[in-house]
Amino acid sequence: MRVAFVSMFTSDHRDTPAVRRAERVAKHLAARGHKVTWLCAQWWGGTAIPEFERDGIRYLAVTQAPATETFRAKLPFRLRAAKPDVVHAVNVPPSHATTAKTAARLLRVPVVVDWWETDEAFGSEKRYRKAARKPDAVTTPSETVKTEVREHGASGDDVVVVPESIDFDLVRDAAVDDRFDAVWARRLDEHANVETFLLALAELRDRDWSAAVVGDGPARDAAEQTARDLRIDDRVTFLGELPPAEFVPVLKGAHAFAQTATYEPFATELLWALACGCVGIVEYQAGSSAHELVEGLDRGRRVTSPQELADEIVAAGDLPTKQVDEGFAGFDHDEILDEYVTLYRDLVDSYGLF
Repeated sequence: MRVAFVSMFTSDHRDTPAVRRAERVAKHLAARGHKVTWLCAQWWGGTAIPEFERDGIRYLAVTQAPATETFRAKLPFRLRAAKPDVVHAVNVPPSHATTAKTAARLLRVPVVVDWWETDEAFGSEKRYRKAARKPDAVTTPSETVKTEVREHGASGDDVVVVPESIDFDLVRDAAVDDRFDAVWARRLDEHANVETFLLALAELRDRDWSAAVVGDGPARDAAEQTARDLRIDDRVTFLGELPPAEFVPVLKGAHAFAQTATYEPFATELLWALACGCVGIVEYQAGSSAHELVEGLDRGRRVTSPQELADEIVAAGDLPTKQVDEGFAGFDHDEILDEYVTLYRDLVDSYGLF
């Protein structure tokens, strides 16, 4: 199958969860033998080089640098040159998703828009409404984001939840790092809310425990200062950002994982933790989808305050230790890629192309 990805940005321009999600799908498709083309602003050197190949993906330059309106104007011509069977567009900027659909209609091929979040810096509410309504299907990482897309006007039947994925073989095979009892992990930004975790730990200062905070970002210094102010900095280790090969052993050795972020389209770190057998404790937040992963789960808890979080960390000690939860094997990269491929094929079949 020939799949054309439409995203002006790659992670070489703008490293965001939405772009990383699309890149992962593209790489795995290419590894399976599908012909993958990515239409983007040029990120490689040489102004006279219109295309570049990496990881089995053919990158075609629509513009030499990110320029939203110029990219939109030139996209139809590049899309026609790519000769796709299906188009996979990232929803930001939204005008590119709608332009991709207009061009694809002339090519008689379907368009899937992958929707992570709405970024007002790249488009108005009107443009996001068009991006939600025009494609043949919209994929979202969670029910929370699906609700947002439907509020933009998409038909519920056209919106499909395709969650994030993890390397489950790594979960099975990784060693165990048992230095920490409780772990918190996420990018440390304005939405992190790691303070709830630290306040919960402070409630337990009279107990014997050790904890890790995994992640980096602009809020890290403030978080480390909070740990010092609460006089728990001797038992909380800030590990910084870790690659999966180092992150998974920490999770396999821990017993509880706390998710407290105020905004999260999909709680990937929580998914890793649950797969590694951690008791997942989620502070409910209106802007986060994390609660979806622990609903109905024996080793999942929802809380609304630092005190409740502290209580659940203690209660987690009554549950047996576990280092791999096979119930999450369905989130493996291959399994989730199958969901995309099935969607592509169903849409292609509906167009009567094969």
